[in-house]
Amino acid sequence: MSKITPIFLSIHFFTLLLSLLTYANSQLYDQEQEILLRLKQHWRNQPVLDQWTPSTSSSYCTWPGVNCNSNNSSIVGLGLANMSISGTIPPFICDLKNLTVVNFYNNSFTGTFPVSLFNCSKLEYLDLAQNYFVGKLPDDIDRLSRLSYLNLYANNFTGNVPVAIGRLQELRNLQLQQNQFNGTFPSEIGELFNLEVLYMAYNSFLPSKLPSTFTQLKKLKELWFSNSNLIGEIPDMIGEMVALERLDLSGNELSGKIPSSLLMLKNLSVLYLYKNQLYGEIPHVVEALNLTVIDLSDNNLIGTIPDDFGKLTKLSDLRLFFNQLSGEIPEGIARLPAIKDILLFSNNLSGLIPQEFGRHSMLETFEVASNRFTGKLPEFLCSNGKLVGLVAFDSSLSGPLPESLGNCSSLLMLHISNNAFSGNIPVGLWQALNMSFFMISDNLFTGELPTEVSRNLRRLEISNNRFSGKIPTGDSWRNLVVFNASNNQLSGTIPQELTALPFLTTLLLDRNQLSGAIPSDIISWKSLNTLNLSRNQLSGEIPGELALLPTLLDLDLSDNQFSGHIPTQFSSPKFNLLNLSSNHLSGEIPATASVLSLLLSFLIIRVHQKKKCRLNSTWKFTSFQKLSFTESDILSQLTESNLIGTGGSGKVHRVAISRSGDFVAVKRILSERKLEQKLEKQFEAEVEILSRIRHLNIVKLLCCICNDDSKLLVYEYMEKRSLDQWLHVKKRSVSVYLDWPTRFRIAIGAAQGLSYLHHDCLPPIIHRDVKSSNILLDSSFNAKIADFGLARLLVKHGKATVSTVAGSFGYIAPEYAVTSRVNEKTDVYSFGVVLLELTTRKEANFGDENTCLTDWARLYMNEGKAIVDALDKEIKEASYLDEMTIVFKLGVRCTSKSPSARPSMREVLQILVRCRNPLAYGLEENGRENDDAPLFYSKQGQMPDSDDNLYSHLPPKTTCSFSNSRVS
Repeated sequence: MSKITPIFLSIHFFTLLLSLLTYANSQLYDQEQEILLRLKQHWRNQPVLDQWTPSTSSSYCTWPGVNCNSNNSSIVGLGLANMSISGTIPPFICDLKNLTVVNFYNNSFTGTFPVSLFNCSKLEYLDLAQNYFVGKLPDDIDRLSRLSYLNLYANNFTGNVPVAIGRLQELRNLQLQQNQFNGTFPSEIGELFNLEVLYMAYNSFLPSKLPSTFTQLKKLKELWFSNSNLIGEIPDMIGEMVALERLDLSGNELSGKIPSSLLMLKNLSVLYLYKNQLYGEIPHVVEALNLTVIDLSDNNLIGTIPDDFGKLTKLSDLRLFFNQLSGEIPEGIARLPAIKDILLFSNNLSGLIPQEFGRHSMLETFEVASNRFTGKLPEFLCSNGKLVGLVAFDSSLSGPLPESLGNCSSLLMLHISNNAFSGNIPVGLWQALNMSFFMISDNLFTGELPTEVSRNLRRLEISNNRFSGKIPTGDSWRNLVVFNASNNQLSGTIPQELTALPFLTTLLLDRNQLSGAIPSDIISWKSLNTLNLSRNQLSGEIPGELALLPTLLDLDLSDNQFSGHIPTQFSSPKFNLLNLSSNHLSGEIPATASVLSLLLSFLIIRVHQKKKCRLNSTWKFTSFQKLSFTESDILSQLTESNLIGTGGSGKVHRVAISRSGDFVAVKRILSERKLEQKLEKQFEAEVEILSRIRHLNIVKLLCCICNDDSKLLVYEYMEKRSLDQWLHVKKRSVSVYLDWPTRFRIAIGAAQGLSYLHHDCLPPIIHRDVKSSNILLDSSFNAKIADFGLARLLVKHGKATVSTVAGSFGYIAPEYAVTSRVNEKTDVYSFGVVLLELTTRKEANFGDENTCLTDWARLYMNEGKAIVDALDKEIKEASYLDEMTIVFKLGVRCTSKSPSARPSMREVLQILVRCRNPLAYGLEENGRENDDAPLFYSKQGQMPDSDDNLYSHLPPKTTCSFSNSRVS
């Protein structure tokens, strides 16, 4: 018998062990492959998982989204981000025993938090952001004890953030922003000593102070807590968070002073404290030398700008507007090498503006409007050729404009109205390549207007200066939308070339020295709606063609030397304002003109109406504005002939006001019996809300008049009626249409109004019935939100639920229709429908009985079709396609089924503005959006009608500060 040697035994044992391992690996391989196939089946074999198919030639480790360990022996991660997968996360996913990473970012998963993941005992990385999860987070979430990364951003989680999160000791990154948490967050988060990133922004927490325990987070680099209902003071101990690099506490109710320790943090690079109630002085000792962005705007800060800001050599963005700062701008700030954006408007700053601005850095934005400076503008603002916006209106500045501005081809906007500037405009400034907005009214400028201007120029406002000479006729003026040259010394005739401007909506040449006749052959004024040539020396006959212009509603030719008969074409009562007085005309006075000219007609109407109207009840007259009319002026004219609209809650009349020559709109809620309770509530809601709102893009309530049987709401009259009447063929004249620039301006205006309601009213106001018929247009096509009968004040800590669903089919958000729950995102959905209407000219109910415009648009995008083919062919021009495409995508995003996936109205407004000015403010459709404040917007985001209103600011930072966001 042969002897078994130890070597033989070793070889045999090794062979057996190898066989067992091979068998085990084979078993594990088969098990894991089976689990993946079950997942594919559970998610209904969605096309993105088509490659999850067994093959003898390759391992499942090569399948999309499957990550294996280094020797491809086991699955350690599932990376299925951006896969459009819908459904739930099944419990058997944790049968993948070695799973350490689950990344399901940006899909359509639903249900409550998947507690079955607790069985994934090795899980370290969990990303469920941008899905549709609902409900509360589990109180035992600390069972995921190995987690170092937890991202639940942009879902619909509610309730409290559980205390157990503070026991996840391995956490380094925690992101809970943009959910619907409406309870509390635990101070125990301050015990996560390894935490480096904490995002809690955009939640509706109960009013809470920033916990002092957070100062224990010595490794924390990024803290984002904006718009989360923080109150109280910023703790001085925040200076102990020595690793802090980015801090955003904006959009809260924080009060008190800015802690001096905050500006001593050596690693701090980004500081956002804007839109709070902070007061006192800015700390004057600044050692945070890594700061690149400082935004302390929209607070109640006083005192001077710290001199130490002048030693922040990395600072690129300084925003201190809407405070009460005084004194001079420190010279050192002008010499900073990295500074790009200076926004200091609406303070009490004084003295000379440092003349070094622009000489040492690539200055892009310089906004110092509404201060009390002396002297002139700095000479070198554009010396590095990057200046995009110069906004310095109402700032007490004087002297000539810097000659160097004549070489500033990058300049997009110049707004320096209401100063004492004098001399000639540098020739090159008129022709700056990108110049779109040129507003210099109310100064002392002289000289003649140039033949050539920038071909991008859209708004030219030079009123109340001393310009002389003739009106130029160059082709480069072609793209003008607004031309206001009132009250200058212009002479000569009106050139026929001026009638060839196809986009012109407003032409104001009154109070000049123009002579000769109006060109009889009008080439292309298809968009003109306001024409004022009054107080000149014009003569000859008035061209009848003026009455045939499709959109002209305001015409003032008074105080000239016109003669002959009034054209018969003027007999049509299309004009809202027609003034032909103080000329040498003969013939029959047109109907509209007689309203303006003859008081007798008002007397006749009054007498007639007093016979017809029952005025036995006592009327209560409540005024919300300074008025030039009385209740009798209104009551006497409520006739069927003045009726311009009928709705579910009443009728709307167009009423002339005798003393001012203007019109008002009167909404009459009337019943034969006492007012029904529903109508009474709508009336009270509308009065309550509109009586205290003051915004350029919200229809103005002038007064209300009521008795036992009737309720009257008197509004400013909107000459161009509603947006839907201009968009939809069956409601409009076929020959009249809105071009894209006008539609875009309407979109921005309506967004400004809604943004104001949501973000600048306390409590926020939800409209609940946003639709194209509730967006009214004035004579210049400025949009105003109307009809607040369904609106609700959003009390943050009350129930945001209504007893019945209100709104209009096609515009109602899905969660509102199902649950009757409302918040600001309800309006965002409806506004998204309006954006789709503007870009496609399809109605909101477009589709079959089970679908509407939003369904069609989303399906159109998901099928990968070319968006340009979906756009309104009537206005589809090559130069507008990029803008129209972005607005279409934004409409789809606004109508996302999940409220948390929709942007806020503030974000919507910022996207629209950046889209409007791509040269200055790029829109990144995938990834982060830049946070540059757009140029020409006021504190409430108002689009200006005149120089006095023209501020430069939108609420400057939104979620794009710290998080990725989607446009499409």
